[in-house]
Amino acid sequence: MIRFQQVAKSFRRNHVLQGIDLQFKRGDRVALVGSNGAGKTTLIRCLLGEYVCQGKVTVDGLDPRAHREQVLGRVGFVPQLPPPLKMPVGQLVRFAASVCDSKASRMKEMCERLGLDFDRVRRQPFNRLSGGQKQKILISIALGRDSDVLVMDEPAANLDPEARHIFFGLLAERQDRAVMLISSHRLDEVAALVNRVVELDRGKVVLDDRVADAVDMAGKLSCRVHLSRREEAFAKTIREWGFSDTDGGRVWTGVVSGPDRLRFLGVLSRYAGLVDGVEMRDSSANGG
Repeated sequence: MIRFQQVAKSFRRNHVLQGIDLQFKRGDRVALVGSNGAGKTTLIRCLLGEYVCQGKVTVDGLDPRAHREQVLGRVGFVPQLPPPLKMPVGQLVRFAASVCDSKASRMKEMCERLGLDFDRVRRQPFNRLSGGQKQKILISIALGRDSDVLVMDEPAANLDPEARHIFFGLLAERQDRAVMLISSHRLDEVAALVNRVVELDRGKVVLDDRVADAVDMAGKLSCRVHLSRREEAFAKTIREWGFSDTDGGRVWTGVVSGPDRLRFLGVLSRYAGLVDGVEMRDSSANGG
């Protein structure tokens, strides 16, 4: 469906992409990883038709630059950095729906599912929203259209744990009928979302591998964390995940989204000296 053939891109003497050969089909959920400057964003911009490049990029045989409207009509894009738009949220959503022949009501519905009260923010300038609110709007615009190519750059970075779980569930709804490219500089942030990993380094593909596809993106894990003593810094962090304390703050219970398990364990690792034990169970096994 998506094909890169000997794609190269240079800015003056800086060779950002060097002979990229990749092919993605429906059902591929790809982690595009690499350090800053590896070429991830440039590759995405070539796919979106924003850059002229050497070689060939096609989406179902269509060139993103020669057939820009047709290609972009099929792409849902979530950028890493929100654009500095001053227009009201309601106007932005209506405009986004009109350019891709979609319904603004579907994008509004996505906002509501992500926990954002659309009617409360629709008159506010987009650039005045919080980071999490902006991210929910951008995700809603991308997922509220009939796109079979999803391109997302650090898509869940500003979302709270509950919104992340809902977001993962929305992705699960179209995982078999879309190509998903999820760019990140940290594999552990996206590992549980994907079934393929492509790593770039200095503009070249250094890894292209299939990975186990065993995580239910819409699943939840019931968790219990045991501490050796109460610690206020830990309490503040774990409450942000929606956990509640028992036993004087030495036992914490809550629910973690399946794809967030590595991220959650990474948070716990910062308090390794305090943690006595961690229990994680599939909520469905307990009827949850």
